Amino acid sequence: MRYPYTLLLSLCLAACGADNSESKVDAPGAPAKISTRTLEAGAAVLQDKPPIAALNAYLDGFHFYNGDMKSQMEAHHYCAIVNEDVIQCVIYDGNVKDAKLMGVEYIVSGKLYQGLPAAEKALWHSHVHEVKSGHLIAPGIPAVAEKTLMQKLVGTYGKTWHTWHTDLHKELPLGVPQLMMGFTQDGQADAAMVAGRDARFKVDAQEKRRQRADIAAPAIDPGADAWQHGTVIQLTDPAGTGHGEAAHAQK
Repeated sequence: MRYPYTLLLSLCLAACGADNSESKVDAPGAPAKISTRTLEAGAAVLQDKPPIAALNAYLDGFHFYNGDMKSQMEAHHYCAIVNEDVIQCVIYDGNVKDAKLMGVEYIVSGKLYQGLPAAEKALWHSHVHEVKSGHLIAPGIPAVAEKTLMQKLVGTYGKTWHTWHTDLHKELPLGVPQLMMGFTQDGQADAAMVAGRDARFKVDAQEKRRQRADIAAPAIDPGADAWQHGTVIQLTDPAGTGHGEAAHAQK
């Protein structure tokens, strides 16, 4: 069965599976008062939220800090289709109600990526390995629908910035955004991290790899995954908040 792309995205969120991934941090602050909860409930009923309602796909995968592959984390993507060539996602550190908003990812088709300037291309990562390895999943939808979605995503490129580094147990979103990357070959992703995710979702990345073996892997633009060629891009943090190797060693 062939699924229209918009239907695939709707299926993804409608069948996103159990709330099985807790947030990594507890934010400081007093518990919400009854008056706050009342305002929240009223807003939920009375206010339209078109941009939020457009988040109709749930993808789960893994990221690492550009320039520091040792610092890896699971990333829960809630995505909206802009058109056939652009997807935008908000990223959380879990899939429960109090999950923390970690960042954003913009996804573009190979066609659009080809037209980017060389300096811009260096900010983006390819999705071929994420799809072919079975690391990227769309929890809860039928296997045939998920495979069709992966055929759509395999040739895309993502630009990802994390703003709350919950993997480093920061209680608040301290410091500056950090550019994230995706894995490009076997042996890079922490096996225990992948196995833990698989156990929670009751999936098998290796089985998904076998199921996706016939998905054609397009040639990757040499401008993507620039870290592989020695180009590491990160923002300087004027607040002195630790990232990279030093912060990883202190975890």
